[in-house]
Amino acid sequence: MAWGARGGRQAERAPTGAARHSASPCDRLAAAVAADNLRLPAGRGGAGIGASYRPDGLAPELQCLRSVLAPEQLHAAQQRADQIGIGADQVLIRWGLIEEQAYLRRLSAHLGIAEAPLSPPAVMETPLRDDQLPLAAASGLLPLRHNGELLWTVAPRRLAARTICQLTAAYPATITRLRVASTASLRQFMERHGAAALAELAIFGLQRRCPRLSAAPQADDRPGQALLRRALGASLVLLLPLLFANAVGSALSLLLFLSFVGFRLVAAMVAPPPPIPVLRTDPRHWPTYTVIVALYREGRSVAPLLRAIEALDYPREKLDVVLVVEPDDPETIAAIERLKPRPHLHMLVAPASGPRTKPKALNCALPFVRGAYVAVFDAEDRPDPGQLRAALDAFAHGGPALACVQASLCIDNLSHSWLSRLFTAEYAGQFDAVLPGMSRFALPLPLGGSSNHFRTAVLREVGGWDPFNVTEDADLGFRLARFGYRAISFDSVTYEEAPLRFGAWLRQRSRWMKGWMQTWGVHMRDPRTLWREAGWRGVLTLNFVVGGAILTALLHPLLLTDFGYSLVRLYHGETLASVIGPMTLVYALTIAASYGGSAAVALIGLSRRGRAWQGWWLLLMPGYWLCLSIAAWRALGQFVLMPYHWEKTEHGLARRPAVIAAAVPASGRFRFQRYRFRSAAATSGLRLISKGATKRPSRSIR
Repeated sequence: MAWGARGGRQAERAPTGAARHSASPCDRLAAAVAADNLRLPAGRGGAGIGASYRPDGLAPELQCLRSVLAPEQLHAAQQRADQIGIGADQVLIRWGLIEEQAYLRRLSAHLGIAEAPLSPPAVMETPLRDDQLPLAAASGLLPLRHNGELLWTVAPRRLAARTICQLTAAYPATITRLRVASTASLRQFMERHGAAALAELAIFGLQRRCPRLSAAPQADDRPGQALLRRALGASLVLLLPLLFANAVGSALSLLLFLSFVGFRLVAAMVAPPPPIPVLRTDPRHWPTYTVIVALYREGRSVAPLLRAIEALDYPREKLDVVLVVEPDDPETIAAIERLKPRPHLHMLVAPASGPRTKPKALNCALPFVRGAYVAVFDAEDRPDPGQLRAALDAFAHGGPALACVQASLCIDNLSHSWLSRLFTAEYAGQFDAVLPGMSRFALPLPLGGSSNHFRTAVLREVGGWDPFNVTEDADLGFRLARFGYRAISFDSVTYEEAPLRFGAWLRQRSRWMKGWMQTWGVHMRDPRTLWREAGWRGVLTLNFVVGGAILTALLHPLLLTDFGYSLVRLYHGETLASVIGPMTLVYALTIAASYGGSAAVALIGLSRRGRAWQGWWLLLMPGYWLCLSIAAWRALGQFVLMPYHWEKTEHGLARRPAVIAAAVPASGRFRFQRYRFRSAAATSGLRLISKGATKRPSRSIR
């Protein structure tokens, strides 16, 4: 069975290499360990496990460290573990007091369990099929065969080490068939032995599961057939001027033109959703949260990015950060390797095969995601420190059908050009006005490329990201709707950098336009099926928001040309009555309404962001529309000739503030707050150590 063929529910079960062994004590132990690696705790001691603390008050997983760390440190870790519902071993590892490999050596010696020989030249093989490897990566449990014997290799997470201690005491016979390994060594083993299978899944997983929902070339296409189809589609666009040859065609095109602008204006004018109440949940029930960032030529952005992520107000012990890099990017790889060791940080190298796109990199990370929820950020992002907890509140209020929540994206450049000023206003209109209004109408959201938060199980169920779509975010928003899930915007903000120069802006916007063409083409392959799966809301949103953005940008220069030709005729002495006909007036009014509607949407967003004073830059909206048209026609050419080419956006060129701005409430009042680059949860954990600890190692135990 292919990964995800039965939805994300597979992640709730341990991989079983041979079903006939499932009744043995060792396999029951393996199932319990996998469950404790994945599920949320139900109280002290873990779900379904008694709190078998020793008379000295230490949890079983700490007994192997009694001669290694001071009692004060062990008790501090135990107290922190009880507060947030994970194993005390994970607390010590995340605090940097002991490395994971060093802990596992002591645990294995204490229990008599051997360490798994996963490093070369050891020869180990797994009974899992290639398509089952992602499940093993997600659960931290890998069955292996060695000398004909089935062994279970566990990379302990959450409460798994405690489970191993308790159940090996109850079933001593299981010790011979159990092995322990660090998360890094298990990941390296899978990358080494399952690299081809994981790469195949990242590139072609969606296409093979749902070929009609993928922008990849069709498997049965002959050479040049896909190019011919794209060329024919583009040639239809080139016939757009013929629409203006008669009144009916002109009326239809202008109706669509105004519908796009009117749709966005109506959505922007709707009152934003009320703030979601903050849930006072027990930190023990907070899930592990994974953050994925795909990086390419971002060496300068690595350190600021990590500072921003580590400023998130979320327990460091439950934070999992995955940075995905490309194999031909030594600068970024070196920047990550220069960082001091961070137990919550992992680097993955994407395969060189397939399209060189961000969604392929994200798919490479998906099998290794530990968290029940996953967030995607970009290299230049500075998320609000409370964003993860705000996202969990949104998920809790939205119910199980809510699969994704989108934070607002806000530009925080200190250095600007006129183009970046209008880009800032456009972002404000999109993320602070249009998307909240669409959320109120329960419409599918064309997601932004950053600050998307997903339920991991649902993300796997729908096939992850489409590596052949260069706006994977918008495509995924509609695919979620077709699977019966919802996406909403929520009241949190991530600060980003706007491109300053026209060349950088043009490359980025051309890629967006090309991706919207791909998204529209994929989901409109079968309009009746789209209507059946996503309803009228999906069809309306896809055509008015995605299709409308493309068509209006392409039509805009044609309208300008007709109107400009009329002005030239007036200049050469023709009478006003002979030049200004009914359609010319309609074109002029359409252009004016489009500029005015776009400016109004942007001004609403700026007002909600507390930046209405920047609205005078919107007087340059005609020039911005002209730039959009240039990008759209450029995107059309790329759509035909190089549909999967990803044009990199260069970051780190603009000056930005040294503070992370607090989220702006719905009232629009704007505040800034300076945050220390350390999460409050991690700070409180370190404070526990200082209460009575007489000595703390200056470096972690290796």
